[in-house]
Amino acid sequence: MTSSPADPRHSASSTIPSWDRATTTGERDLADRSALRRVAGLSTQLTDITEVEYRELQLERVVLVGVWSGRSAGSAADADASMTELAALAETAGSVVLEALVQRRPQPDPATYVGSGKVAEVADVVAATGADTVICDGELSAGQLRNLEEKLRVKVVDRTALILDIFAQHARSKEGKAQVELAQLNYLLPRLRGWGAALSRQRGGRVAGGAGIGSRGPGETKLELDRRRIGKRISQLRAELAGMRRVRDTKRSSRRAHQVPAVAIAGYTNAGKSSLLNRLTDAGVLVQDALFATLDPTTRRSRTADGRVFTLTDTVGFVRHLPHQLVESFRSTLEEVADADLIVHVVDGSDASPEGQVSAVRDVLAEIDAGSVPEVMVVNKVDAADPVTLARLRHLLPGAVFVSARTGEGIDDLRERIAAALPDPAVAVRALVPFSCGALVARVHAEGTVLDERHTADGTLLSARVPAHLAGALAEFAAPLSEV
Repeated sequence: MTSSPADPRHSASSTIPSWDRATTTGERDLADRSALRRVAGLSTQLTDITEVEYRELQLERVVLVGVWSGRSAGSAADADASMTELAALAETAGSVVLEALVQRRPQPDPATYVGSGKVAEVADVVAATGADTVICDGELSAGQLRNLEEKLRVKVVDRTALILDIFAQHARSKEGKAQVELAQLNYLLPRLRGWGAALSRQRGGRVAGGAGIGSRGPGETKLELDRRRIGKRISQLRAELAGMRRVRDTKRSSRRAHQVPAVAIAGYTNAGKSSLLNRLTDAGVLVQDALFATLDPTTRRSRTADGRVFTLTDTVGFVRHLPHQLVESFRSTLEEVADADLIVHVVDGSDASPEGQVSAVRDVLAEIDAGSVPEVMVVNKVDAADPVTLARLRHLLPGAVFVSARTGEGIDDLRERIAAALPDPAVAVRALVPFSCGALVARVHAEGTVLDERHTADGTLLSARVPAHLAGALAEFAAPLSEV
C-alpha cells in the first residue's frame, strides 16, 4: 500500500539550466524541509537532556482503514487506488504505513465508520504491529472519531485531517498559513470534544455535589469557551484573507488593464506542475516528489514565439475528495484558475489511473466555476510512463500534448499550443514615431510585437501589434499604409 520511493530523475536540480548553478528558491525550500531528517523507530534517542535540540523526528506508525461502497467507489481497482493514495498522503505527512484494511459495505457505519467486527480486527492489527495511529479513508464525524478512539485506544485521524496536516507543514507564505489555519479551524469547530467534568466551569445556584464557595464559575464550560475563541479566530482570519484578496485582485486588475493574458497550470497533486513551470520559465520554484509540495501560487511572465507577453501561474494541486474546508479557504488562490484565460491541465502519465486524475481535477474546476475556461491537456512524465498507458491516453485525450518536464521532450510543441490558444487582443498599428519619443518605441518593444521597424529622417517607422491602450498612445503618430 505504500507509494513508490522518490524518483531522483524528478529532483529539483533537474529543472535548473546547466549554465546556472546558483541556488534557487526551490532548492532552499527543499533543503529546509529536509533539515529535520525523519527516521523509523520508537526510541526518543536521548542520552542526555542537552541533546534535545538534535533529536530526529520520529515517523508515526499507522494503520489504514477504508470502506469500499458502491456509491463512493465503483470497482475494486478504484478502492485500491484510493487506499494507495491514502498511503502516499500518510507518508508525505511523516509516517510509515504498517497495514491497510478495507471493508466492503453499502455505506460507512454511522457510529464507527466500519462494522463492529472490523473494528475488532483493526484493534488486533494495532496491537500486533504496535501502531500508534489509525487513518480512515473518509471524513469522520465527531461521534465516529470518539467511538473509534475509545475502542482502538490509539489516535484516529480521517482523510481530511491528514490533508490539512500536510498543508500545515508545507505552507510558507503569510496567506498560505492563514488559509490553512482557517481550514483547520473550520474542520475542528464541529468536532470539539469535552475532556471530562474536571474542566467544566458550569455551576448551578447551590452547586450540585457540595462544591461550595469559590466554585461558581462564569457559566461557561471549557468546551463553550474553546468554541467561542475558535469562532473569534475564524472571523479574524477571514478579515485578514479579505485584505490579502484585495491585493491579489489589484494585481489581477493591473494585468487585465494592460491586457496581459493569464495562463494557469492546474492538475492533480504531484503531476509535475512546478517542474513544468520551471521548464517553461526557469522560475526555480520548489520541486519535490511529494503530494501537495506546492501551496503558494507562483506567477512568472513569459513570451510566445511571436513576442506576445503572458503570465504563467503554478497553482495548488487537486486530489480526490478534496476537503470542502480547503476549497473554501483557498478560494482566493483558486480564483487564479477561474480568472485565467487558459488552463494548462497537467496529467501524470506515469500514474496508475490517469483517467481518475482528469475526472477529479475537472470536478474541482467545476466547483470553483472554472469549468468553462479553455484548457490545453498536457500529459507529463512520458519518459517514466508505460507505453500502453500512453497509447490509451492518446486515444482518450486526442488533443493532448505529451511532454516530459525533466527531459524537455514536447516542450516546444506545448509552447506552440499555448500561443495558439491565447487570446490576442492586440491591435495592428502603423506609426511614424519621432526620435524625441523614444520611450514610446521602447514600450512597443516591451508590450507588443514589432512586425517591422525602420529608421527614417523623421523618426522610427513601426508596424506592430500592440495592446489597445498603447494603440491609443500611438494614434497621433499614425502613418499611412503606403509609408510602411
